[in-house]
Order: sequence, then C-alpha cells, then structure tokens
Amino acid sequence: MQRGALPDLNTFLLVAEHLSFRAAAERLELTAPAVSHAIRQLETRLGVRLLNRTTRSVALTEAGLRLLDRLRPAFDQISGALEDLNEERGRPVGRLRIWASPSAATMVVTPIWQRYLSTYPDVRLEMWVDVGRVDIVAEGFDVAIGPKDWVSPDMIGTRVTGPIKIAVVGAPAYFAGRRPPRTLDDLASHSCIQYRLGPKGPLAKWNFERDGKLWPVSVGGRLTVNNTDLAIRAALDGLGIAYVPEGLAAPYLRTGQLMRLFENCSAVVESLFLFYHGRHQTPAALRAFVDMVRPAKAITGRRSLKNPF
Repeated sequence: MQRGALPDLNTFLLVAEHLSFRAAAERLELTAPAVSHAIRQLETRLGVRLLNRTTRSVALTEAGLRLLDRLRPAFDQISGALEDLNEERGRPVGRLRIWASPSAATMVVTPIWQRYLSTYPDVRLEMWVDVGRVDIVAEGFDVAIGPKDWVSPDMIGTRVTGPIKIAVVGAPAYFAGRRPPRTLDDLASHSCIQYRLGPKGPLAKWNFERDGKLWPVSVGGRLTVNNTDLAIRAALDGLGIAYVPEGLAAPYLRTGQLMRLFENCSAVVESLFLFYHGRHQTPAALRAFVDMVRPAKAITGRRSLKNPF
C-alpha cells in the first residue's frame, strides 16, 4: 500500500465510524461528493467493496468490517504518537548532549546541573569534555560551551561568563623548603605545570598584564596537562605551580590548600560562550538549559586575552 492511500484510509475510517458521508465530510472540512470519490478510489485500489450505500443509508460490507477492525487501533496509535509529540514540544524530555571545554564544564554546567535535572526529571544529560572545537551537528551534540572562536557564523551564540581572571597558584607543600617566586623571572627556576593546546599544539605561554602591557612568560616543568582540573589537582599534590582560572582555584585558596602568586598582575582571558544551531523548533530540553544558564554581560575597559583553556 502506497503512503498516498493513508488519507483515503482515514476518510474510510471516519465514514465507517459515523456511517455517514456527510458527517465524515464535516470532520474533514470537505464536500460529501469529495468524500464519496475518495472511497471509490480506495475501493478501486483495493479491488473490493468496503461500503454498501443507498441515498438514505451507509453500511459496512464484511471486507469493510475487517478493515475497520485493523485500522482503528493503528490510527489510534498514530493519533497518540502525534499527541505525545505535541505535548513533548513544550515539555523538556529525552536526551540533551553537551560538548564543553574542561573549564566550561566546571564553571558553567556543574553549578546548575543538579537544579536542571531535578527540575526536568524526564531529561537525560550527557556531557563530553574536550579541549577541541567540534561540529556539534556532525557529532550529534545539541549544544557546546567553550571559547568565542568555537562559535561559527551559522550558530546562535550566548556569552555565559564574563572575562575570566587567571590565578597563579601553588600548594604550601610545594613551597616547603623552596622560596616562592617574587618576580616573573623567578618562575624560570620553578616547576610549572604546563598546558598544551591540542594533542599536537604548542605549549601555552603564561600571560600577565601590568600597567596596560602584556607580559608573556615561557615556563618549564616536568608535567604537562590539557585540562584545568588536572592542573589544579597537580598543584594540590605539590607537583608545581599552576596557571588556572581564578574561579576554579577559589575554593582551595579559601581553605589554604593553595596559595596565590602575582595577583597584582593577573591576566584576564576571554569569556566563555554557549552555542547551538537553529533559530526555530529548538527542543524544549535545550531551551530550558539555555534559559537556566544565565547569560553574562560583556565587560569593557580591560583587554581580554585569547582563552587558552
């Protein structure tokens, strides 16, 4: 049976349930002759009479009764599926896949994911953390969060953090028996936790800012990571000095597990952005997530460096 027969089958179902061409025509917003023509087309296509009709009455044939018994549950399932889809359009359900840079996952997603999942119990959240940009459509993700240069012109981008202040930190255990660096040049004699930009990318320089001038510093060390959480973990373990977003280091600075260096010349790096494709028919789960991640305003007056994280 061709898909084009489905409208005629629906017409037959209405005529059979009402035993009236006129009533079926009113439901379909058609004329009674148009409904009669559709039924004749269906009977011709099937090669069997489905209805006996006179000028006064309509009755089902044996073949018509058998077809009605099979069609009614099938069309009920179709109607139910469409009703469910219409309901889901306004209610967050299903899976939401998020691609995020490591710092974006910690700074943007984890502060709200408990509230999001408890507010929308029919949503399953899937997180993928990586340092590289991604084609979210090709990889099957709904949304990504990362540096500004991840956002292409065909995407909707929303700033979700202000400019990010950098903290240079180390653990008291690391400085036991060592003199903390007092100048940027002193970093050359310390073990610094390096950060590599991509699997084959360069090591990131540590940028500082003082009196409106940029001070890039090349550092050395025995440990290299590509993840800010690992850099903080390494600093906590006393493996060296780390260069990380201030917000990620703040809990450990408050407890004294880490101590801060060079606060008066800390650099500021670019904001993080949330982005996704399409301005129409945005899934309810995605729309609810975007609404919950509070947009941040741009802050002017201080230069923001390219985000290395």
